[in-house]
Amino acid sequence: MTVARTGVLVVGGGPVGVFLGALLARAGVDVQVWERRDTVPSGSRAIGIHPPSLDAFAAVDAAVPVLAEATLVRRGVARSRGRTLGTLSFGGVSDTHPYVVTLDQHRTERILRERLESAAPGALRPGTTVTALRRHRDHVEAVGIGPDGGAIELRASFVVGADGARSTVRDLLGIATTGREYPDRYVMGDFADPEPLAARSDALVDVGPDGVVEAFPLPDGRRRYVTLAGRGAPEHDEVDAERLAETVRRRTGAAVDPASNSMLSGFRVRRREAVRVGVGRVVLIGDAAHEISPIGGQGMNLGWLDAAELAPLLAEGVRTGSAGPWPAYAARRQAVARRAARQAEANMALGGRAVGPAVLGREVLLRTLLGLPSAALLARTYAMRWS
Repeated sequence: MTVARTGVLVVGGGPVGVFLGALLARAGVDVQVWERRDTVPSGSRAIGIHPPSLDAFAAVDAAVPVLAEATLVRRGVARSRGRTLGTLSFGGVSDTHPYVVTLDQHRTERILRERLESAAPGALRPGTTVTALRRHRDHVEAVGIGPDGGAIELRASFVVGADGARSTVRDLLGIATTGREYPDRYVMGDFADPEPLAARSDALVDVGPDGVVEAFPLPDGRRRYVTLAGRGAPEHDEVDAERLAETVRRRTGAAVDPASNSMLSGFRVRRREAVRVGVGRVVLIGDAAHEISPIGGQGMNLGWLDAAELAPLLAEGVRTGSAGPWPAYAARRQAVARRAARQAEANMALGGRAVGPAVLGREVLLRTLLGLPSAALLARTYAMRWS
């Protein structure tokens, strides 16, 4: 059997893997992206896109079409017990994109897939699963199963595992992970936006005594609500549109219509980090390398920024035949991931249940932080301007 060849094989055709593929193709690298799903992505899932990611998207001409479909969030508003504690402006977080944007994940994926297809027609291989990796000094042989169920083999200069938190590539390399699972459960859902017109582009965070409610505007007059559900609750018992709408109404006063629900999901928060990011000519990015809490919306953006830093290193490696500088790359990207994870943990702690003086103390803290000039630093931190 003749073995096909490519410069880089990306395993995982989600938003991170497809973006890396498009970057490599634009750099003139021969690339294939194997994606086990054989269907077109659907569902809103992750929605937040931060300014550094938009800057990175410009390299594949994806920023403009994303912005054409997205909702621009220019400020965040903190509330508690029916009162506004303060506001956070994103106007100073970026010279190019002074805002955070929201867009359904499947719509972002579609745009990135179009950019990959434009730069490298046929590079995305849906319905293709990797089953083995054979590493050599100057290449990697990947074995898999194609969409027709037949065995396939590909020889690549480099392989990238962009295949998520349950990464097959990571497992094939025998790389362990460290981390923990948090006891709290969250429920999120998308509904018709009940907020007044003046607040339709605001991100809202209510930190009342019963636990946090986060609310993010979405395109087409929708809003994503995320609520703290409790500890140890079975997921199927908590995912209910009527219950979520009632929770939001009780904690915030927003009149959410449960009949308008278009997405509903429960999730538990985990923090995981691969003990190694690269082995020889195989490297991990995104959730395969570091999984953090979705509270704060930084996980998918971390993956995109991994891809943006890794792409030129891979292109140089393919061009010169050299191996990748994984230790330096890994140290930088894992340090960024740890900072984002700590920030997400602080957000979770701030949004937990509280009673008595703790409620007042939390409100005073937020009023103070949002009223000081340092609020601009908080906005930059949330928008990942440190990444």
